[in-house]
Amino acid sequence: MRTLAIVYFGLTGCLSSASAAPENHFALLTGSGNVSRTLLSYRTLKNGSDPGALVDYSHYALPAAAAMPDNQFEGTLELFGEASGGAFDEHKDTFRYTGNQDATRKHLPEFAFELVQTGSHIFPVERGSIPSSHPEWEYVLTSGRVWNETGDAGFSRVALPFALQQKNANCLHNGVMTFLFKDDGSVSDVAYQIAGETCLYYQFDMWGQLDASYTPHAVSNAASLTSAYQAEVNDRVPVKPLSALAQDYPGTDYSRFAAPGGKDPAAISLVGYVIDGTHYVGGCSSRQGTYPYCESLVVPSYSTAKSVFAGGALMRLEKKYPGSFTQSIGNYVSDCNSDGNWGDVSFGNAVDMGTGNYGLAGYMSDEGASHTNDLFLPEDHASKINYSCTQYSRKATPGTRWVYHTSDTYILGTAMNAYLKGIEGSSKDIFTDILLADVLAPLGVSPTAEFTRRTYDGVQQPFAGWGLMWLRDDVAKIGSFYAAGSQPVLDQVQLDAALQKNSADRGLGPLTDHKYNNGFWAHEVSSNMSGCSNPLWIPFMSGYGGITVLILPNNSVYYYFSDDDEFLWMDAAEEAHGIRSLCQ
Repeated sequence: MRTLAIVYFGLTGCLSSASAAPENHFALLTGSGNVSRTLLSYRTLKNGSDPGALVDYSHYALPAAAAMPDNQFEGTLELFGEASGGAFDEHKDTFRYTGNQDATRKHLPEFAFELVQTGSHIFPVERGSIPSSHPEWEYVLTSGRVWNETGDAGFSRVALPFALQQKNANCLHNGVMTFLFKDDGSVSDVAYQIAGETCLYYQFDMWGQLDASYTPHAVSNAASLTSAYQAEVNDRVPVKPLSALAQDYPGTDYSRFAAPGGKDPAAISLVGYVIDGTHYVGGCSSRQGTYPYCESLVVPSYSTAKSVFAGGALMRLEKKYPGSFTQSIGNYVSDCNSDGNWGDVSFGNAVDMGTGNYGLAGYMSDEGASHTNDLFLPEDHASKINYSCTQYSRKATPGTRWVYHTSDTYILGTAMNAYLKGIEGSSKDIFTDILLADVLAPLGVSPTAEFTRRTYDGVQQPFAGWGLMWLRDDVAKIGSFYAAGSQPVLDQVQLDAALQKNSADRGLGPLTDHKYNNGFWAHEVSSNMSGCSNPLWIPFMSGYGGITVLILPNNSVYYYFSDDDEFLWMDAAEEAHGIRSLCQ
């Protein structure tokens, strides 16, 4: 049985400065192709045997001496023997998935996907979490690179980043595939490995070398897909390493961003700081060295979706249809009408975690085992909404007490969807037509970020409180959208409340120095910041396992995606304060 635990925490404003020079992402490779290769060599990929071996990720990386590819890939790559091939090494298994001898988790799903090459880049036609016949895993495919090496006998070499995501869940396990090909359809075996993840409860290595076929053919809409991919890459926020902060802002200790509070760098998948139009990046740790395609590494949202999806969509609805915050849950979710506890609960109460319906008032006391079995595991909407509506009884007046429930955000997503359909028509969808079309797409987010987890039935209800996925550039753009403070696409009054710009509306919260408002957390930190005489509330998004996105008052953004279950970020906030005051 699949078991999942989610405990708590869950962006257009353009970046105005050009402190980092524009990058030519599609510049020609100028290397000679003379690569000294001892691992993943031509001989290994042509004549090696499964399962091969785990290697340092540097052997999957684009080498400095890489030459432009002589071959052009467009068509379908298919693998064979996925269900039995490869090897598996478990590092952490909180819920005893493989301890119960579940061998299916130890192997890749079936792989047959269309890929298109543009220059030295290659990208998949399908993005997002792709459903499959595999009972446990779904692929997430991202873009990679293509090049020539003189030792590859006229073949071109591909490195294709990918991730596995557990069906109906949000953890992501990142890996890379590599293979050789020619225009005529000749192809080597495909070597692959997974040696890192953003997942608190399930961590493993998976690797192998499988037979493959390449079927060259014209991909439908290849020209428009290529144009869109090139625009996606060229529109990324300019990047520099975190270490460059010390040069760009003298006196800055970049290590306090890289691993705040002594966080273990090995647990950090991505970390970044965005200021003055530059995205300073780090992380990409794995158990086999640095992951070589950090721009393509996928991370999960978990409960940061409560900020971006639930909060963002509701603020957009309020802008389009004033009064959305005061709509009644009971009027739009019939499943919540059986006990009369939801008729006086507003959309605004639900996004604030103040429904008044709960079991235990203690901090995170209700966000536990029952959620795991009855909210997160079912794949159909009827089961999820029935649990969410009936699990808790009325204990307080709505809007007066904060009790955290991911189930309440699921109810809110259901209610917003019904509300939108009632206004704009039954074909409308709260994620696709409100959040994505009106908020995220104008930011230039990647196709990876155009995905949300949904129920697997005909309802296809988006989860709202978890289930998004992002590349690091998506995080930078979404965070910067909120850090700009004023956004005409959202209701400004409610955005000000979410960002703690209205002292009369701090929201509800579990502690005097922590508040929760419109899906955003906030922490009062004036005692940590020199020169701040007034209260200083820092709004942030937070996600299960160790995910933090700070929306800093000096128009900068700090984030990390980790899985050590530690939420330490004061070092980074203090260092950001040293760059430009956070005082309000």
